[in-house]
Amino acid sequence: MDNSTTSTVKIEEAGPQDLLENLVREGARSAFQAALEDEVNQFLRRFSKFLDHKGHRMAVRNGYLPERTILSGIGPLNIRQPRVDDRKLRDAEGGQRFSSGILPRFMRRMPSIEGLIAVLYLKGISTGDFSEALGAILGEGAKGLSATTITRLKEGWLEEHKRWSARSLKDKEYVYLWVDGIWVNVRLDEQRCCLLVIIGATREGKKELVAVSDGYRESTASWRETLLDLKARGLKMAGKLAIGDGALGFWAAVDEVFPGVKHQRCWAHYADLRIMPTEQPISCWVLG
Repeated sequence: MDNSTTSTVKIEEAGPQDLLENLVREGARSAFQAALEDEVNQFLRRFSKFLDHKGHRMAVRNGYLPERTILSGIGPLNIRQPRVDDRKLRDAEGGQRFSSGILPRFMRRMPSIEGLIAVLYLKGISTGDFSEALGAILGEGAKGLSATTITRLKEGWLEEHKRWSARSLKDKEYVYLWVDGIWVNVRLDEQRCCLLVIIGATREGKKELVAVSDGYRESTASWRETLLDLKARGLKMAGKLAIGDGALGFWAAVDEVFPGVKHQRCWAHYADLRIMPTEQPISCWVLG
């Protein structure tokens, strides 16, 4: 049976949905493979004039590495990464060993998968159910993500957040601040958890996430603790203008920690007022 006959049989056996998924996955695999080939070809062209004492090129292709399965958002992709023999470039002046920026050596899943795992975790999927959930979404290849893998990823997220929460703010200056308390349904005690969120705008107009911390309601004490932490890490000026809703906790805290910051209620919350504002309100950012 030739290849055309085999393909016809596979198409007839597969349902329309399965066929479409297979076509999309094969297209993604082909594009990924082509990108790897082009990356290697560009590297070889760049160093094509590097010759050894016998006149041979110092960087040449050398077949392929063993096939690797990469887990992606559309299922597992089987990839053959081109191999480069560039050992002689190591000692050559101006030489550089090849390192793929598209497919790092130990990568086994697309970065987007970790984002999906984080979302599922936040939605309440238990660690033991991840394998089944991801298998249903991404296909059988996702079942390699065990509970141990999920736990390791979770520990990495916590460590990353810890480093981010301790970063220096010494050289930061914000012109505007948008603040809000975001209530979540997770109940760790009798009270619902409130996330205190601050976003800042720099002089260049770039928005940056400044702080995310847990608080008791939107109390002055909780906001004060968050602002004092920012100040302790080097933030000298917390904006000229702060925009938020009508919760009074933040306003009292910012007057205490960063006196001189002007208050502005966002236009979305003026609907709750029975009087007209005396100045044009500024739109509050919306989360989610």
